[in-house]
Amino acid sequence: MLLYRLTATLFLLALAACAQQPTASRLGDADAAGRAMAAGPAASLDEASPLAQATDDESLEERARRVLRNAPPPSTLPDRALDQELLFKFLLSEIAGQRGNAQLAAQGYLDMAKTTRDPRIARRAVEIATYARQPGLALEAARIWYEADKDNPQARQALASLLLTNNKLQEAKPLLKSLLEADGDAGQGFLQLQTLLSRHQDKNAVYTVIKELAKDYPQLPEAHLAVAQAASAAGKSDVAFSEARETLKLRPDWELGALLQAQLIQQRDSPQKAAEYLQGFLQSYPKSREVRANYARLLISTKQIKEARSQYLALLEEQPSDPDLTVTAGLLSLQLNDFDAAETYLMRGLELNYRDPNTLRFYVGQVQEERKRYPEAMKWYQSVTGGDQFVAAQARYAFLLGKQNKVAEARAYLQQVQVQTDEQRAALIQAEAQLLREAKNYQESYDVLAKALAAQPDNPDLLYDTALAAEKLDRLDVLETNLRKVIALKPDHAQAYNALGYTLADRTDRLKEARQYIEKALKLSPDDPFILDSMGWVLYRQGQHKEGLDYLQRAFAQRPDPEIAAHVGEVLWAKGRQQEAEKVWRDSLKEHPDNDVLQGTIKRFLP
Repeated sequence: MLLYRLTATLFLLALAACAQQPTASRLGDADAAGRAMAAGPAASLDEASPLAQATDDESLEERARRVLRNAPPPSTLPDRALDQELLFKFLLSEIAGQRGNAQLAAQGYLDMAKTTRDPRIARRAVEIATYARQPGLALEAARIWYEADKDNPQARQALASLLLTNNKLQEAKPLLKSLLEADGDAGQGFLQLQTLLSRHQDKNAVYTVIKELAKDYPQLPEAHLAVAQAASAAGKSDVAFSEARETLKLRPDWELGALLQAQLIQQRDSPQKAAEYLQGFLQSYPKSREVRANYARLLISTKQIKEARSQYLALLEEQPSDPDLTVTAGLLSLQLNDFDAAETYLMRGLELNYRDPNTLRFYVGQVQEERKRYPEAMKWYQSVTGGDQFVAAQARYAFLLGKQNKVAEARAYLQQVQVQTDEQRAALIQAEAQLLREAKNYQESYDVLAKALAAQPDNPDLLYDTALAAEKLDRLDVLETNLRKVIALKPDHAQAYNALGYTLADRTDRLKEARQYIEKALKLSPDDPFILDSMGWVLYRQGQHKEGLDYLQRAFAQRPDPEIAAHVGEVLWAKGRQQEAEKVWRDSLKEHPDNDVLQGTIKRFLP
């Protein structure tokens, strides 16, 4: 099926994309600590970096003393004053850093650390070497820092991190063990440990080390969780499931364990199975907010919009002033055509100062347009002054002018909109072409696109839209050429495969070739209702009426589009089910009285 449509639900698609990894951990302080460890010692570089310029009223000698003061000293320091020789080396390193030679600055600080064995200088050497992307120098400095101040957890963390960066996992193991034992909270340590080791490339080696470290903690759920995560990353699915089950056996209500279990189920089975697992967990532990939030995202990804909204409303009851929850509830309501609820939640999102008010104004405009309150919708569209939905809002404003038979005014409006990029300019041209197409000015629509394409010959969107405009003029040669070029530029462009396959199936006898293109599109986007419609149509054209009807009915159940209704009715008619066919057509005609494809199909069978 060919499709002319502006996308109006980008936010929800982004949510669904996020839900592809619904069980990303939310570890709170543990996760933050883990990221700090993983980031290594450069994390504290910015504020007192020796690579920054000295202030006008600060001499380099004063700066040297400040660098030493900034680092908390250990209980004992080497007996070495800031003498002239040391100050000279410091000045050389400072000048090198200020002139942009971070590697020379790092080497200078490392030399000073070797000479003085001062942990403060060694720490600074680690920071600068890490900043300079010199892991070897940083590791050498970290060894000095740790040897000079073994009671300092930062020194231990820095050395462990740099050993991992330099692929010295076994050497890091004793330090990792001591990190687990350091503050008496091994559970927190295992959560930090997994974050730190997740950056290491050798996943099997990481699994081995974590498994060995966890042996001493058989009753600690965090230890089993860390092993499960490492096993999953190393491709050891059976071990991952076993350890995840042990985690929940030790702590049945632990949300992090449940989220990991759901992630493993999704990887092995499907998002639907993962959602079913989280649903069961919530029945036992209904207060699990993180599980409920991830469950809701999974429901969005599996297109269970009504159920997803119910979960967001449950979350919203607990946090009624959360703008993200409020806006999501509004967008899901819009998807469900519950326009009263959509308007309520979206307006509430504006009151709560949602971070992207322009997006909300656009969607409020959509609500008003769906209600056929066109003047109100146009006001909301004009209130969108920037952001991702700016061009779409201007396009919708112009389309509403077109509905009032003000096509010339609508075109003039689109042509005066100021844009920043070629992509935005192309989008406005596509909107103008669609405006002309809806007014049935097919030749002019094609001319507008062809002119724009001449200026941007490799723009996939312009190529695609020009191809569809050419189809309206029976220029199938242009359609085929353009769509083949789109596929060459973007081999994963499912709609280009679909458009080419559907056109060949509908307008030619090249059915075998058409089916191959549609099968490719379906592989790239297996749940797209328009591609399902195309597959049903080509099967029908090949004489496989039963199989074709199955695909068409699946497509129509997802999206009751008038062109899909036309196809469903035709196949039902061909199977001798004329009454059912008539009902499908007439019901759809009530909602879409101006659709040419539907009208043409009805006239062929019911003259």
